[in-house]
Amino acid sequence: MKIHKIINSAAFPEWIDRLSLAGFLHKNLKPYEDTVEDIERGLDYAFSAQPGRGGFVLLAEQDRRLLGALVMLRTGMEGYIPPNLLLFIAVTKQCRSQGTGRKLCERAIAECAGDVCLHVEYDNPAKRLYERLGFNTKYAEMRLKR
Repeated sequence: MKIHKIINSAAFPEWIDRLSLAGFLHKNLKPYEDTVEDIERGLDYAFSAQPGRGGFVLLAEQDRRLLGALVMLRTGMEGYIPPNLLLFIAVTKQCRSQGTGRKLCERAIAECAGDVCLHVEYDNPAKRLYERLGFNTKYAEMRLKR
């Protein structure tokens, strides 16, 4: 397995494009998926050159076949909000529980300067992986939906 780091929309390998990545994430995040449009907005942010924005994408690939993907954002903040947000990570069903997600997370953490946060539902099985990697629950997120 090879991991590719993508820092802008022009840097995708020839075997995948941005829209295919958005579709992959939408499909493989289930049942915790976001819409393709929200995923596209996350990619826009990750590839932004605006100050305080940016990030990167990691692609896990074997024989030109996408096994997993991760999107990391720079928040432009520090202290009360960590400077890095692990926005999306998805691995194909066939590769789950085989270390692909762990390798993506470890590489992403190594690529970041500063702390990293993420959002995960309490019933998501990936929560155990994040805890083994050192993530802990400091706050409960609360939202007001309008």
